[in-house]
Amino acid sequence: MQQEQKTFRRIVTGHDADGKAIVITDAPPVHPQLVGGPGGPTFFEVWHTLKTPALISLQPSEPEENGLVLPPPKNGTRLRIIEFPPEGEDFRKLMSADTAAEFKSMGSEKTSSAGEPPPHPLMHRTKTVDYGIVLEGEITLVLDRAETTIYAGDIVVQSGTNHAWANRSGKACRMAFILIDGEFSNEFNHA
Repeated sequence: MQQEQKTFRRIVTGHDADGKAIVITDAPPVHPQLVGGPGGPTFFEVWHTLKTPALISLQPSEPEENGLVLPPPKNGTRLRIIEFPPEGEDFRKLMSADTAAEFKSMGSEKTSSAGEPPPHPLMHRTKTVDYGIVLEGEITLVLDRAETTIYAGDIVVQSGTNHAWANRSGKACRMAFILIDGEFSNEFNHA
């Protein structure tokens, strides 16, 4: 049985006509999306910026986006919360589905497709630097040649690596992710 996660709020600040700081919105996130059906993770798209440096306006408006997009906009950033349920029978069914098509629909065509079986069926790679912060629970970070379990309060700096998240704990895990658009250095041409 999946544990019910506490809802969180998204507070967006801005400025009034006199340039004084105010709260624009204070509510639960507006874009929760279940990925892969029952047993899959729930993505909460919190905010994204379109460029760096980010344009700061008096009254920030809700960023527009159609559907779930895994990476941030080109030269932009993305903040999302993901709730990972434990990997149970429902998840095993999800894993047998066409995960490459699922990732492609989210703008990440670089899923694991090497000749040998990947260490986890949801392996993927984005041209980003991601800061992943475990807020509640625990989860295992799976890489091509390593894995490590991270716990509430731990932070991962994921630097364009092929990876997956495996919740083997039996309890839900909630993580915050800050994704920053990047590009691979010329070193990757020789790797």
